[in-house]
Amino acid sequence: MKQNASLAWALLLACASLPALGQSDPAQKGANALHRASRQQLTLQFEERTRWEEQYGVKFGKSVNQQDMLSRLRIGMQYRPAPWLTFSALGQDARAPFYGKTAPNSVRDTLDLQESWLSLAPKKTGPNFSFGRRMLNYGETRVIGTPQWSNTSRTYDFGRIGYSSKKMALEGLMVSPVIVQPDAFNTPELGNRIWGTYDTFSKVWRGTSVDAYALRHSQNKIGGWTGKGTLGTNSFGARVYGPLPAHFTYSLEGIGQTGHMGKSDQRAYAWFAGAARPVKLGTMPLNLSLEYKEASGSHSGSDHSTTYDQLAPANHDKFGHMDLFGWRNLKTLKTLETLNLNKSVAFNLMYTNENLFSASDALYNSSGSQLAISSKGTAGTHVGQELDSFVTYAHGNHTFYAGFGHFFKGDFVEKTTPGINPRYFYIAQQYVIK
Repeated sequence: MKQNASLAWALLLACASLPALGQSDPAQKGANALHRASRQQLTLQFEERTRWEEQYGVKFGKSVNQQDMLSRLRIGMQYRPAPWLTFSALGQDARAPFYGKTAPNSVRDTLDLQESWLSLAPKKTGPNFSFGRRMLNYGETRVIGTPQWSNTSRTYDFGRIGYSSKKMALEGLMVSPVIVQPDAFNTPELGNRIWGTYDTFSKVWRGTSVDAYALRHSQNKIGGWTGKGTLGTNSFGARVYGPLPAHFTYSLEGIGQTGHMGKSDQRAYAWFAGAARPVKLGTMPLNLSLEYKEASGSHSGSDHSTTYDQLAPANHDKFGHMDLFGWRNLKTLKTLETLNLNKSVAFNLMYTNENLFSASDALYNSSGSQLAISSKGTAGTHVGQELDSFVTYAHGNHTFYAGFGHFFKGDFVEKTTPGINPRYFYIAQQYVIK
């Protein structure tokens, strides 16, 4: 393992030498030249990312510690023969070299089709239509999103039809998360799907904007994704966001759910409230943010389910930088401070405090699967606290990252798991043609 670590550092240092090219980036120049030569019809897409990470106390000691080199390469192109027509395709190769072929599909997916979509939008305003496979994000990605920190990154088989104007965008959609098959082509699996409407109304009053949505989450694979029975939840939600006096900004989101989860009726909810404000630390910009969110859980002895169905969110950084938890049966207080030392370097400090909504329901991981449970509710509700620090450095098309996180266990983790405090360290670099 020490040899693997030494090799990983050598690779990262080699990548770190790339900025020596200076401001003249031949790859970016070539992409720009292609765009100009094609009369702005062709756009090259390219991303290369490498990350070395060490995880201690995986699943609070239930799994072995990890030291992994993660690599991801994306190459694609967009073709826009007319202002109202766009074709796009993107290939992705995600690897975990030191893990081998046993690597899970969250980190390994040999060369595959990450995106392939077509869009018809005759005018800037009016009807539009798109379909295919694409990485998608809605709102602040608490309901539907693509978690880019994941090495493979979720993508969706989708179809969308909508109408847009200067003040609103109305959309009907059907999206199905693609199931990653590391050594085979990722074929569509539409049995797990989210469909409905997601509508946005911009600056309706004093800068306030509103998102409103009604979404059906269906899973029809009996005994598969949901255990006994199938799943069919209805999520009715809204998000309100905008500026406040004294340079504050805010965001509020609430979701109610009906339907069924397995053989039980579903009656659940989740909500979020957050505020942020930029200040100055000397001459350096400092952004301060505070948020609280809650997702309901089921109580022992209840005749129906109140465990919130988190749909398909991008949970990275929502519950701490270590990505330990998902938005189910959880109450989360989070602060984030971002200090911009200059235009290139940003230092971040994040704190989260986690408590269960229901002591007799489970603690769930980022993907929504059960981590631990005290079915009698005797282990308490305090999950624990997490402290993270991470820094980013941007130089031209390159970005470099490094971070460290530590989780401090609460009573629930102490009593329902081996009780190991997780730690996380990483260093990474990324190059993107813009």
